[in-house]
Amino acid sequence: VQLQASGGGLVQAGGSLNLSCAASGHLSRGYAMGWFRQAPGKERQFVGRITWRGDTTGYADSVKGRFTISKDNAKNTVYLRMNSLKPEDTAIYYCAADSDPMLRRPKYWGQGTLVTVSS
Repeated sequence: VQLQASGGGLVQAGGSLNLSCAASGHLSRGYAMGWFRQAPGKERQFVGRITWRGDTTGYADSVKGRFTISKDNAKNTVYLRMNSLKPEDTAIYYCAADSDPMLRRPKYWGQGTLVTVSS
């Protein structure tokens, strides 16, 4: 399984970006997908997750109300809509997948896409 993240870029504070993560290969039914991020000099942190069916989502407190995760199983793709971006959202964003719906230790990782939010 390979995860390919895209959609990062430079945006001004208050702006929006859409990230996508396409899974190739055989991603088993039941696998949750989600997003993590790592800012310079900081540890990787959880951002959001969505179950296989797409009926349950979870978010880090820092992004609740601003970010929305969704998925299209037909395309094996998960999306992250980021609104009201802040400079502190600047990070490399990684998508991940695992059979654990909480994504505590994801088995599969994408290569990351850089999001830079200018003030």
